[in-house]
Amino acid sequence: MTAITATTTSLDAPTPPWLDELIDALGADSVLTAPDVTAAYARDQAMLAPSGTPAAVVLPRTTADVSAVMRIASAHAVPVVPRGAGSGLAGAANAIDGAITLVLTRMDAVLEVSTADRLAVVQPGVVNKALRDAVAGDGLFYPPDPSSYDWCTIGGNLANNSGGLCCVKYGVTTDYVLGLEVVLVDGRVLRTGRRTVKGVAGYDLARLFVGSEGTLGVITEATLSLRPAPQVPVTLVATFSTTAQTGQVVEAAVGCGVVPSLMEVMDRTCIRAVDDMLKADLDRDAHALLVAQSDAGGAAAVAEMEVLAQLCRDAGADLVHVTDDPAEGDLLLTARRMALPALERLGTTLIDDVAVPRSRIAAFLDGCDTIARRRGLVIGVVGHAGDGNMHPTVVFDPTDDDQRTRAFVAFDDVLELGLALGGTITGEHGVGNLKTEWLEREIGPVSLSVHQAVKAALDPQGLLNPGKVFRPSTGPASVSDLAGAASLR
Repeated sequence: MTAITATTTSLDAPTPPWLDELIDALGADSVLTAPDVTAAYARDQAMLAPSGTPAAVVLPRTTADVSAVMRIASAHAVPVVPRGAGSGLAGAANAIDGAITLVLTRMDAVLEVSTADRLAVVQPGVVNKALRDAVAGDGLFYPPDPSSYDWCTIGGNLANNSGGLCCVKYGVTTDYVLGLEVVLVDGRVLRTGRRTVKGVAGYDLARLFVGSEGTLGVITEATLSLRPAPQVPVTLVATFSTTAQTGQVVEAAVGCGVVPSLMEVMDRTCIRAVDDMLKADLDRDAHALLVAQSDAGGAAAVAEMEVLAQLCRDAGADLVHVTDDPAEGDLLLTARRMALPALERLGTTLIDDVAVPRSRIAAFLDGCDTIARRRGLVIGVVGHAGDGNMHPTVVFDPTDDDQRTRAFVAFDDVLELGLALGGTITGEHGVGNLKTEWLEREIGPVSLSVHQAVKAALDPQGLLNPGKVFRPSTGPASVSDLAGAASLR
């Protein structure tokens, strides 16, 4: 996927007027052009997604700063790539040659916490965990918890409509958005949404911007709903000799109305990788490991996990263990959270993000195993069993051209499998520039044209994060094509 280029600078070229205007508006300490700095902001955590080098990295402190940046960029037709902490996994924050990368991490204030209204007003640079910590003292809880919750920012969570381990009970980011402040491409400031529990005045524009990956506007403030703090959880772990047993448990849990606060699954590849890393004495012969928690509190939580434990036994689980010890529960959950770091120890990773109907989880796990054998690669699958959002991770040696090619083909195979099972190409990571061609396959030409019409209405020059979400007019058409793209060097 070829990066869209804009005006570039060199040692011999005169400073573009827009750069001087940015410095005048925000100050020299907020407009960075040193090559080592711009290179550091070239990409997010999707290490193999294409990226360019920004002409300037701009770090605003206020909404007025962001507005000034967008006015200047629009006047000079300079593309702008909004960015948070860079924890994304689809290339949505990857830079474009000669563009402005707009980094929002300095806007990191929790502006208000209202216990009576159960809401918080925050800037986009607030770290997810910092928001949790800020409201905990008031007995409140912000549920969305991506795996990178200790360093990802709320702005990035909003841009990608992030989820996390708690989605099965609490939902995803968009379920907590009451209102937004958004700077439009021409610098105007849009305030949309509400502070009330109910409100249906006009279109729900706030949710339009959630999940738009920085292509429609720059979110500068969010009003978020909160929940009462959860109770101390009760934790269950179970292992199975077949993936079919795991799928049976998930289906039965949904069918009987059990709603744990989280329900996670790891396949054998992940189990062994985590055990090698943590020396946790996991069952290395198990085909799947299920971890679940209930935060219903006291006897209710114990009862909920006992129902799930019985479902595991009925499905033929090899091991079922329930604990109300918070420390032991944290250790069990750590094994799940360390799945991706454990796989990264085995080689370079392509992390996928496919969600399938919960009734097809077992078929998806088996399908990924088949793809791994067919392509001669390691593929570990970890995911949110409670909502069907799986994260197959392709592991390969990037110095081996043949392995690299097979890895990208396997990545596309996994997406194809997900769609064939009635799923979606992304449950929470977004499209970025890694899956643009696959978006059209999933949503179809009519839906794609509506998306493009909305984009054209809000960003007629195509300056906001160009090349993301929508397939570029030129360049490789699918992830497997990226293996040979020059931008992946």
